[in-house]
Amino acid sequence: MKRRHFLLAGASAMAAGWWLRPDNLGAPYSEYFRRLNLALQENPLARPLLVIDRQRLAENCKQLVSRLAPGRHYRIVAKSLPSIALIAEVMALTGTQRVMTFHQPFTNEVAARWPNADILLGKPMPVAAAASFYQAFSGDNGFDPSRQLQWLIDDLARLQPYLGRARQLDRKLLINIEIDVGLHRGGLTQPDQLDALLQLIANHPEHLAFAGFMGYDAHVGKLPAFVESWQTSLDKAQQVYRSFIQRLKEKFPTLWRDDLTLNGAGSPTALLHGEDSPLNEISAGSCLLKPVDFDLPSLDGFVPAAFIATPVIKSLGGLTLPGPLPLGDAWSAWDINRRNTYFIYGGNWLAKPESPAGLQANALYGVSSNQMMYNGSPQQQLKRDDFIFLRPTQSESVLLQFGDLAALSNNGQLDWWPPLPQ
Repeated sequence: MKRRHFLLAGASAMAAGWWLRPDNLGAPYSEYFRRLNLALQENPLARPLLVIDRQRLAENCKQLVSRLAPGRHYRIVAKSLPSIALIAEVMALTGTQRVMTFHQPFTNEVAARWPNADILLGKPMPVAAAASFYQAFSGDNGFDPSRQLQWLIDDLARLQPYLGRARQLDRKLLINIEIDVGLHRGGLTQPDQLDALLQLIANHPEHLAFAGFMGYDAHVGKLPAFVESWQTSLDKAQQVYRSFIQRLKEKFPTLWRDDLTLNGAGSPTALLHGEDSPLNEISAGSCLLKPVDFDLPSLDGFVPAAFIATPVIKSLGGLTLPGPLPLGDAWSAWDINRRNTYFIYGGNWLAKPESPAGLQANALYGVSSNQMMYNGSPQQQLKRDDFIFLRPTQSESVLLQFGDLAALSNNGQLDWWPPLPQ
């Protein structure tokens, strides 16, 4: 190649690379987060916080209750809202006393706090959990586990030791049976598998009582549409559920009651169950805070109500990376979104930056749970001691990492809501 052609080709390549530079993604705080930043700075706060926007929480509760199919009860999923004060707020806003728990200490807390609570275990627990529950349970407030606490059972091999433990405790245990409606994570798969469990329950009325079914349908909508539509998945799941109800009515009619718990759904599918659904109660929790993983078409109308807020502890111009090469200078010259460097208090959470817009973690620098690096453009106008805001990708584990939750009212008042015990 002639030198002139080589130089022209090189210049063209450089021009093309320059033209392909990333757009400026940065922007200052939106008005909502500007006010939130000011509200947090007016308090003596200098650490990462998990902020709950109570007004947005109330809007989401209204959305859920108003859009549930007629005749369906709502059950609060405690693992997704792991704070007694947060659950109390949702109870007041939705008018329910039904709670689903997934952890024995949570179960004891809920039973101690609400004498009228109706508790359903959300997963089968080791049989020792029943002994642990009763060891910690005082019963002073009038809560009666034999009427208000349903243990989830997924097969005969689990039910048998529960019967043995009920005898040891001299207690009657309410039994809810888990059925597999398509998720394939456990539970009964065929209606005739019910017979052995229901017969054992019927034979021991002094220690066991049948309370209903639970069928979790989190798989609905997860398959690519060309494999199976969400409507087809939902129809199949509901048909499986109906087949178990039919088996119960045919083989054990004396165990059927109109007030049995026929539980299912979850935040992604709660509003997909219409009037023809076999369920009489719907479980949901995450949709009320709407973390990132719940940005779903089925939850349009719900708004994010939980944010991690953490201070900027170092605001540095440019991008300086370890090592002998001036890689940071070249990178920031090419990408305006790498022009500024911020080190935050903490980091490495299950969360994504939300505001100011355009913040990006630096994968080359690496993650840190102590001082995470984020890069941004000059348009973000962040200063030291400003807060950056991240949206959790989920609520159930993230809300347990920050101590007391910062519950923010519309007037800027902060209340502190302790998380449930670990």
